Amino acid sequence: MFRGLNTINLDAKGRLAIPTKYRERLAELCGGHLVVTIDTEERSLLVYPANEWEQIEAQITALPSFNKAARRIQRLLLGHATDVEIDSSGRILLSQALRDYAGLEKETVLIGQGKKLELWSEERWFAWLDESSGDEDMPPEMEALSL
Repeated sequence: MFRGLNTINLDAKGRLAIPTKYRERLAELCGGHLVVTIDTEERSLLVYPANEWEQIEAQITALPSFNKAARRIQRLLLGHATDVEIDSSGRILLSQALRDYAGLEKETVLIGQGKKLELWSEERWFAWLDESSGDEDMPPEMEALSL
């Protein structure tokens, strides 16, 4: 499980150093092979170990292609999905298209989300924190949650 928040600088070539605490787990899970795609709800990126992505991809491809909403999700998530490898220095290279979508420049935030990671521009992350009021409808499953 991936958890925690890390601020990481993206270099001029679009390389991002994966924190050591995640690197070890990713080496075990998927040999350092990741899939990065866009988040369709926010201008951020989703980073999956390849084995986790394969399960998500199977679910997405099984959606009915004649359903307009399903087709949109297929085009966005599968169309932007990019295979990346953790290099010998512990970095991944993000394509310009992915960086542009998420507005990634130098300062980024990598957030553990259980089976995946989210990558945000630091500016967008703090803007999202400021605008998130929690006024959205809470799913019934969360009403019984005690922290």
